[in-house]
Amino acid sequence: MNFERLKTFINLAKETGATDLTYESGKEKYSVSFQQNIKQVECEKQLVTLTDEEKLPGIHEIKSPFVGTFYRSSSPDSDPYITVGEKVSDGKVLCIIEAMKIMNEIESEVSGEILEICVENENYVEFGQTLFKVKV
Repeated sequence: MNFERLKTFINLAKETGATDLTYESGKEKYSVSFQQNIKQVECEKQLVTLTDEEKLPGIHEIKSPFVGTFYRSSSPDSDPYITVGEKVSDGKVLCIIEAMKIMNEIESEVSGEILEICVENENYVEFGQTLFKVKV
């Protein structure tokens, strides 16, 4: 087995974002499978040692304080609490996270402009997962 060729093959799959890649020629056969979010996980691992300011200067990430279900509005018929591009102030309610049948309002920690909403409505979130990116 040619380990350098195998390493090159794996790196090619990662770089292209392929979830499944197979190569076969003569007696050689390589096959690799990845989860779809492998590149995101690798990027997060590389950034773990940096502070928020070093990662994205002028950008504050609002993270989930616990696990639960993310809701952009107070009810399915209501408008979302905030939208991308909207100005927010410290203490403004941004979303709700339901945990153990308790609805918890998540408030902005800073004043600024919402650049990105990082979670889709009604999706499960993890502790420490980025919910919003705010330009401060």
